Amino acid sequence: MKCAILMDNGFEELEAMGPIALLRRGNVDVDVVSVKGHEVTGRFGVTYSPAIPMDEYDFDSIDCLIIPGGPHYKKIENNESVKTVIEKVVKDEKVVAAICAAPTILGKMGLLEGKNYTCFKELNENFGGTYHYEYTVTDGNLITGISAAAAIEFAFAIMEKLCGKEHTDQVKASIYYDAAC
Repeated sequence: MKCAILMDNGFEELEAMGPIALLRRGNVDVDVVSVKGHEVTGRFGVTYSPAIPMDEYDFDSIDCLIIPGGPHYKKIENNESVKTVIEKVVKDEKVVAAICAAPTILGKMGLLEGKNYTCFKELNENFGGTYHYEYTVTDGNLITGISAAAAIEFAFAIMEKLCGKEHTDQVKASIYYDAAC
C-alpha cells in the first residue's frame, strides 16, 4: 500500500508525524509531498526534507491521500492544483484521509455531502453531511480525524482501511497500544 501526505508550510506536525511513523511501522509506503519545493516546514518549525514537489508527483500511484490540518489548510483550500488532486483521488475511488482543519477543505469542495465525518469542532459548518464528535470517522473511502489529539487513532484508521484489522492489531500490539489505558 502507498500513501502520499500532502502538505504546505504551516502543517500541524503531530497530525503528519504520527500517521507517517505509524504507517511506515506497519510497512505502508508513505511519501511526503510538498505543495511546492523540496522541503516543507510545520507550524512549530519541524522540516521534512526532502519532500517531493506536488507537480513532480504521480498521484495515480497511491492508494490513499492524507491531508493533515494546521494553519496551512487555508493555503490548501485556496490552491486550485491541490483541489484538482483531491478531486482526482476521490473520482478514482481511492482513500482520502483528512484531520483537524483539513476536512473543512473537503467540506467546502462539497465532498462531505451525505457523508459521516469529523473535523476540528470550531471549524465545522453545514457541509451537507453528518458531523460526529469522535476522534475518527470512516465512511467508505473517507477517513476524518478531529484534532491533533486523534493522530494515533487517525493513523490506525487509515492502516485498517488499507491493510485490514488483523494487520493493524499487530502493529498496535508492537507499540503496546491499548485504548483502555
